[in-house]
Amino acid sequence: MQKLKSTFTALGLAATMLTATGAQAETKLKLSHFLPPVHGIHKDFIVPWTEQITECTDGEVTFEISAAGSQLGHVARQQEQVMAGVVDIAHGLHGIPRGRFPRTSIIDLPFLTDDAGAATYALWDLLQGPLAEEYKGLHVLALHAHNGGLLHTADKPVKTMEDLKGLRIRTPSPAISDMLSHLGADPQGLPPGAVYENLQRGVIDGTVFPWDPVNSFGLNEVLGHHLDLGAYTVSFFFVMNERSYSKLSDKAQACVDAASGDNLVGKFGDWWDAWDKPGHDQAVAAGHEITELSDAERAEWRAALAPVIDDYLAKLEADGVENARDIYDQMVAKVAEFEAQQ
Repeated sequence: MQKLKSTFTALGLAATMLTATGAQAETKLKLSHFLPPVHGIHKDFIVPWTEQITECTDGEVTFEISAAGSQLGHVARQQEQVMAGVVDIAHGLHGIPRGRFPRTSIIDLPFLTDDAGAATYALWDLLQGPLAEEYKGLHVLALHAHNGGLLHTADKPVKTMEDLKGLRIRTPSPAISDMLSHLGADPQGLPPGAVYENLQRGVIDGTVFPWDPVNSFGLNEVLGHHLDLGAYTVSFFFVMNERSYSKLSDKAQACVDAASGDNLVGKFGDWWDAWDKPGHDQAVAAGHEITELSDAERAEWRAALAPVIDDYLAKLEADGVENARDIYDQMVAKVAEFEAQQ
């Protein structure tokens, strides 16, 4: 009996040593986002990103993805879910809910940039500086933004600033709400997935979006007019709970880092160009009216919206973001730096 007991003890020690020195146990990470599985962010970005890490870790890390329509796919809950550890990784909008990323959301201000690559470059660079404090408790995998947004309407065409007066327009962020209000429109806060129904029912007259969600949410079915403003961008976060990251093995952390950061953010400019194309092409095929502002008209819009920028930055300063104007100036400089490299 003593010999048998010694044998089991030896086997137990061997198993323990094998576990310690051999392959790590599988870790399944929960990842949530608010877009449908047909969206390019899901198909071209998130799914390949998870596959890259699973392959890099030899199967040590796998993923469970919850998209729009799932219990974890609500747009307004992405930040709180990842902070609380309900999910390990989340992709969400900085502007929903309002006020959680006031420094980062300065990128949304009118006419700062209409280029996804430039906005993404500015955000990622400034993460190492004035934006860092907004991501405490998070391991930031990427920050990015979409191409310049257009103004889309169902029945009434908008070609001038005066045409906006009285129209109920869906807004994605506080900065764009201020822009719309200043021009006489009535901004309506709605998640992207609610826009189709509210356009169809006449609850809103239009929306501001880049071309991509027009395609993703089937909005060309309920729209008829598009004003190519390029007046704003909206930014997104892709973040991991810091505790979840710290629990990964050294190898898994290295794989996550290799798939993220500098190796990821440079892809968004080309991705957004590709994601925007179907929405534009559908509108052309449907015979919709698409109006592009001339350079002179864009200058008029930009001048008219200058007070919006000043007021928005003053509000941030009053709310405790003392360096709001400096952040804005740094973003302008980073956008110019990116454009000079193209």
